Amino acid sequence: MAQVSLKGVSKRFGAVDAVSELSLEIHDREFFVLLGPTGAGKSTTLRCIAGLEQPEAGDVCIAEHRVNEWSAAQRDVALVFQQYSLYPNYTVRENLAFPLRSRLRGLTAQQIEERVAKAAATVRITHLLERRTDRLSGGEMQRVSIGRAIVREPRVFLMDEPLSNLDAKLRELLRAELKGLQQRLGTTLVFVTHDQVEAMTMGDRIGLMNKGQLIQVGTPHEIYNQPKNSFVASFVGTPAINMFDVRVDLAAGKAADGAFSFDLSDATRQTLATLALPANGKVRIGVRPEHVHLVERGGTAGSLYGAEHHGAEIVAILRSGDHMLRATIAADSRVAVNQSLQFSFAQDKLHFFHPLTGENLRH
Repeated sequence: MAQVSLKGVSKRFGAVDAVSELSLEIHDREFFVLLGPTGAGKSTTLRCIAGLEQPEAGDVCIAEHRVNEWSAAQRDVALVFQQYSLYPNYTVRENLAFPLRSRLRGLTAQQIEERVAKAAATVRITHLLERRTDRLSGGEMQRVSIGRAIVREPRVFLMDEPLSNLDAKLRELLRAELKGLQQRLGTTLVFVTHDQVEAMTMGDRIGLMNKGQLIQVGTPHEIYNQPKNSFVASFVGTPAINMFDVRVDLAAGKAADGAFSFDLSDATRQTLATLALPANGKVRIGVRPEHVHLVERGGTAGSLYGAEHHGAEIVAILRSGDHMLRATIAADSRVAVNQSLQFSFAQDKLHFFHPLTGENLRH
């Protein structure tokens, strides 16, 4: 078993709280992603798990053992960083074999060779074994880094933004390969990234961090469809969620802000009646672009401000009153800039947030 538990972990650097009272359970054989913006505390959390940083408070447990006083080697974890950390004058074979040559491991030359061959085949670099690593491409070097972690057969893999230095096409390829690799090896993998696409496509579960705090943990579906607050809703999703403040009048069945207004469905009115709305009736509404629909009549009046062509779809930028909203529409839609139009929302998909705290009122 290789579950990882953090219990009230805090880490400071001078006056800065890098991680604050973080508690988290990462399951055995889980692909867990730590997601958040730069400076959120993701890498510090990973380094605390690895034993490269010592937390001021809290417990780090691996396989139900408290490991705070254990060295990185004793914890039996393998790290893959954004920088490849390879020996440039060594061949790929020598780089893969290096972690196994310690006397503490007590492996024979044959055992080392077998492990190297197995790891190379796993990450598809067998044909590169005799090549020096300073003659490899970025993608090949990252495969060698991952292979060098695999060859150790650790209990837990820790990866800190390993795909950030690669081009978009290669990142997409390695995302799928890393996910498949983790499933084949059946190991626990903790993956740090600021890229929400990586998190959503790879993670079994996601822990979203901001300013040293763990904001929400859930599956990609839960994070996307049930965000705890407006920060989570805004950080996850491409194109980004639409956010706008309106005043709700339940008696009249309307939500409005100046010239921008729309009718509330009966179901939405019933939902809002059960929520603890601010006394002034103001609420922040979030709606994903895929839940904004162009309609022939009976919708909210607006105009097309601009359009982004994404191949399979168009992201239409709509103007209504003082608000700008994005809607995803079919690639063959015939719309022109400044064209008047009407749109509506899939109201069962609306999110309601407190305009000051940002908390999801459904939570």
